Parts: sequence; C-alpha cells; structure tokens
Amino acid sequence: MEQNSKNAGSRTLRLSVLMSAPGPLVVGLGLLAGRSATQLADFVRRSAELLAIVAAWLVYERTARAATEQKARLERGVNRFVGCAMCLSGAAMLLVAALTAEAETGNVIPGLTIAVLGVVANTLFWRRYARLSRQGGGAILAVQSRLYRAKALVDGCVTAALLTVALAPGSPAALWLDKLGSAVVAVYLIRCGLRTVRESRA
Repeated sequence: MEQNSKNAGSRTLRLSVLMSAPGPLVVGLGLLAGRSATQLADFVRRSAELLAIVAAWLVYERTARAATEQKARLERGVNRFVGCAMCLSGAAMLLVAALTAEAETGNVIPGLTIAVLGVVANTLFWRRYARLSRQGGGAILAVQSRLYRAKALVDGCVTAALLTVALAPGSPAALWLDKLGSAVVAVYLIRCGLRTVRESRA
C-alpha cells in the first residue's frame, strides 16, 4: 500500500511538472502582446512555482531511496524552498502592483486562457495531492497540496482581473482590479509561503 502511494505520488509530481512547464512560456509570450500588472506578476509566480515543483519532484524521487534521517532533512529543505519561492513571487507581485500607474490596453488573452485552465487543473491536482497525503504520501505531497490549493485560488483572482482588462481595457476599473488582483494573489502567496517555511523548521 505504501509503495503504491509512493508510485502514485511520483507519477503525480511528474505530471505536475509536465503540465506546469508551458505556463510561464505562454504567459511570457503573452507579455509581448500586452502587459498588465497581473499578467506580469503571474509570469513571475508561475516561473517560481515551476522551479519549486521541479525541486519537489527531484527530492521526492531521491527520498524514496534515502535513509529516514536523510529523508526528513531533504523533505524539510525542499519544503523550505517551496515556501521561499511562494514568498518571493508574492513580493514581486506586490512590487509590480505598486509600480503600475495606469491601466494596460494590450492583449491579455494568452494569460487569461492559461489562468482559466489553471483553475481547473490546479483544483484537480490539489484534490489529488490532498488524497495522497492522507494516504501517507509524506510531507512533500502535503506541501504540494497546499501549493496547489493556493495556485487554484490565485488563478481564480488572475482570471477575474485579466477578464476585466480584456473587456474594458484602459478603464479605471481595469486598473484597480488589475492592481487588486495582484495584491490579493501576493498576500495569499506570502501567507502560505511563510506558513510552509515555518513548518519546515519544526
């Protein structure tokens, strides 16, 4: 049963990496067509999260063959890295939101598309990681469940902000929802990141 859970965790992490990899690329290309605070912040966030997911996958594979003491140390290290990535991406988003002075009018459709797909995919991963964690998948999968819960909620905020920019480009509502979307995303990421870092030290 435990081996099956480990195999399922490994497959899920590998799938997470494959599905997360195109996100920064698509959103980054979208920035060439149209820039918004939320879209730029979303690019930073997705890039940081991709690095964190890759690190979690690599460490999870290694801990499958590690001794108990080494496994605990590796898990704490990668969970601390995931937490720091969340905090750094949140801080970058707050900075972008603070520096944005006017509403953008470019094409935000690529970023909006990725955000909508992200709500669906991240919700599915969140539920799967939560189930694997309850089945004894270990600390790494528990933190991935928290990360994907944050990603799903964040993508919901990004979707709302970018949809407003797409429907009413250049309007005051687009500017403030764009800034608000970035701020909400940033605060939530920092909160989850700090909690993860704190728990990794326990």
